[in-house]
Amino acid sequence: MLSISSPCCSYSSHSPLFGGVKQHTTSVVSNSNNLRRPNNKKATFPPPIPKPNPSKNPLKLLINPPPPPSQPQSPHNSHLWLTTKLSPQPLPKLDPHVNDNDDDDVDNCDNHAAQTVQDEFKQQGKIFVGNLPAWIKKNEFADFFRQFGPIQNVILIKAYNHTDRNLGFGFVIYGGPNAATSAVKAVEFDGVDFHGRILTVKLDDGRKSKARAQERDRWVAGDDKLEFRSKWHQDRETSRVDFKRVIETQPDNWQAVVKAFERIDKPSRKEFGLMVKYYARRGDIHRARESFESMRARGIEPNLYVYTNLIHAYAVGRDMDEALSCVRKMKDEGIAMSLVTYSILVGGFARVADTDAADEWFKEAKETQKHLNAVIYGNIIYAHCQRCNMERAESLVREMEEEGIEVPIDIYHTMMDGYTIIGNEEKCLIVFGRLKECGFTPSVISYGCLINLYTKIGKLSKAFEVSEMMKSTGVKHNIKTYSMLINGFIKVKDWANVFAVFEDVLGDGLKPDVVLYNNIIRAFCGMGKMDRAIRTVEQMQKERHRPTSRTFMPIIHGFARAGEMRRAQEIFDMMRSNGCVPTVHTYNALVLGLVEKRRMDRAVEIVDEMVLAGISPNEHTYTTIMHGYASVGDTGRAFEYFTKLKDEGLQLDVYTYEALLKACCKSGRMQSALAVTKEMAARKIPRNTFVYNILIDGWARRGDVWEASDLIQQMKEEGVQPDIHTYTSFINACCKAGDMLRATKIMQEMEVVGVKPNVRTYTTLIHGWARASLPEKALKCFEEMKLAGLKPDKAVYHCLMTSLLSRATVAEEYMYTGIVTICSEMVKFGLTVDMGTAVHWSKCLRKIESTGGEITETLQKTFPPDWNSQSSFNAISDIEDSTEGNYGDGHDYGRDDTDLYYDSDIDADGHLPGLL
Repeated sequence: MLSISSPCCSYSSHSPLFGGVKQHTTSVVSNSNNLRRPNNKKATFPPPIPKPNPSKNPLKLLINPPPPPSQPQSPHNSHLWLTTKLSPQPLPKLDPHVNDNDDDDVDNCDNHAAQTVQDEFKQQGKIFVGNLPAWIKKNEFADFFRQFGPIQNVILIKAYNHTDRNLGFGFVIYGGPNAATSAVKAVEFDGVDFHGRILTVKLDDGRKSKARAQERDRWVAGDDKLEFRSKWHQDRETSRVDFKRVIETQPDNWQAVVKAFERIDKPSRKEFGLMVKYYARRGDIHRARESFESMRARGIEPNLYVYTNLIHAYAVGRDMDEALSCVRKMKDEGIAMSLVTYSILVGGFARVADTDAADEWFKEAKETQKHLNAVIYGNIIYAHCQRCNMERAESLVREMEEEGIEVPIDIYHTMMDGYTIIGNEEKCLIVFGRLKECGFTPSVISYGCLINLYTKIGKLSKAFEVSEMMKSTGVKHNIKTYSMLINGFIKVKDWANVFAVFEDVLGDGLKPDVVLYNNIIRAFCGMGKMDRAIRTVEQMQKERHRPTSRTFMPIIHGFARAGEMRRAQEIFDMMRSNGCVPTVHTYNALVLGLVEKRRMDRAVEIVDEMVLAGISPNEHTYTTIMHGYASVGDTGRAFEYFTKLKDEGLQLDVYTYEALLKACCKSGRMQSALAVTKEMAARKIPRNTFVYNILIDGWARRGDVWEASDLIQQMKEEGVQPDIHTYTSFINACCKAGDMLRATKIMQEMEVVGVKPNVRTYTTLIHGWARASLPEKALKCFEEMKLAGLKPDKAVYHCLMTSLLSRATVAEEYMYTGIVTICSEMVKFGLTVDMGTAVHWSKCLRKIESTGGEITETLQKTFPPDWNSQSSFNAISDIEDSTEGNYGDGHDYGRDDTDLYYDSDIDADGHLPGLL
């Protein structure tokens, strides 16, 4: 609440005069003790600086002529008095022989002159109310005087040291065209009983405004002496200045800001507004609201500035429902929204990806505001860029240019970020080039947008070129650009470059933040070095960085994926002890690790624990469970969780249907898979490369080349490009059907379209030649794979060796050379087969070399260390017939369960799609 010396209490406007007001001489005289009679009674009129000089009844000079009390003068007569104020007539000369009894007439003239000057400072419709109860509140005070007319403002003067009490007086300012009449009616209630106190109600006499005007005149004239201010006022002003300084210089030290605010003895609306603004920038919704309500509790009504800051707090905190509630409250109180308020609302809805609501408020801003600025355009453009609606974003930029609004560099960055999201490298580079053409100097944010683009589309060499370009132009990296590079190398599992970039961070003298540490922890977990990841968490804590739930998620997932559930649970408890509340994403990490180890019972138990903890599973949780049951071929349970997902009203996306299709294709229920694809079409969910790969792999299990070929044709017609997994699955279908000629043509087609075969592709083809009893072709394919620069893995050696051994008894001699060469390579790379594979190969060896020989001696070096144990050999030899077709790599190539992609790789990165 403003003090009586506040500018809000000034009297700066003229008010029409009145007459016939009920007068209480005693109260008026008692409140005019501070007025003194001039020393010279015969002073000229008007004096240079008139001083009020009361008579026995100062109000009688306002009445011309004085009407009887029962007949109040019409307000229209006040205009006559106004003309005399504007053009005062000189006083007639006084007779020097006048009787002393005429002193009252002289006093009346002096009072008339003082009153004439003072009337200029009266504020129309303003009344003074005294003798108020000390406990009265502003709303009760306003409700009582609202009966006389609409109130523009109520000023209740609060005590200096007790802001919950008032000093016993205040002011009421009436508004509207009849403000003067309302004030006259209120003055008639002078002397009424109000909660046991007799009120003093008077019209504004303009003393405060007059004193301020005189002080201003003295300052203009060169007298800069200020009137004495009490120590309380001086201390309060000092604390207000200190508070503003702390907010500007120490915005990160919230404790210092709060302490500085608490030192203000009587905060005004401005200080409360600054606190709400401070909490709004930090996104602290609760404290912003607390400051707002504390201000209202002190009787200070919020204005547009305070309301806008509170809406900003809710927008930063992404609570747009409460933000709209504040907007409705503003409108109910008659406070019109400004362009800043509209900009905050548009930006808030952009953060929550509600483009429709952002468009509605932007449209309303265009209708209600005369001119828009670049800020609100930047917010609406950001909203559409985040929703990948780049055509609308481009039209908005064009609209800005047509209206003559200069496009700032921030909007260029927003457009580049939008094109990065959709992976449009060409247009992103066009915007970057246009940025330089328009005279802007690319900043670290500009280069960061390019680095982010190339890391997202997998062109890390280009990202590295941009990094070098930054250094050559003198633009230094920041933590964010380094984090983007590290994140890109993590995606391709280039651990060496990950830590090389991290060393650059330390070399530049930058201190890693939480995000950068989280990426390093992900790298250690990807390398399988879980202990190093835990030590990195401890290093974060030493540097006073607070770990988040994302810090612990890769560690929990890594232990769960390795089957070490006890360690995973320990990290989970460690996360809780560090104050991190488990989220649905944390539980999803546990579930994903268990699903990848195919421990479905334990994964379901984790889901039940989530529900008991009050955390509702989301669509990613159920999709992960469905992928797990699909991997083990349990179609019934997969459909059960699909139904549960729909019953709970969760969103059905393409990842959900991928899990369901995988379950159907894994179990050979291709008709059910077709029904699922029809439901996808009904829900207008397009089929992507993953969906087609699942379907092609399903038909490949059955050796149905024609259906697989038809799906590839559909992919091309719908504009979905086949990838390496698509071609590998189709080659598998050809191999199952024995059509090796077509499989060879597919390999040639891959080279034409630029898709390079990988190790799994060559493994599938080698297996096909082995099934066709053509080990020489398999050996040739093996040599082609090495010439292509690919490193054979354990599965390739097992598949090829089994094929050669099965045909060695009837094949030519070069087969023996091939067997010896492959055995030597296995020994060189330290590859050891499992006991079942060793038993199967020993059976073949006995047919080739019944008494032993070079092949037997070389091949047995790849057998397990305990192979020479006679007891082990006898125990396993009894089951050697059951190991036909098993190559020790977890894939039984003799059966129809060769899941080339989806059985071992849930997505291209080795993770379930859409988990986080």
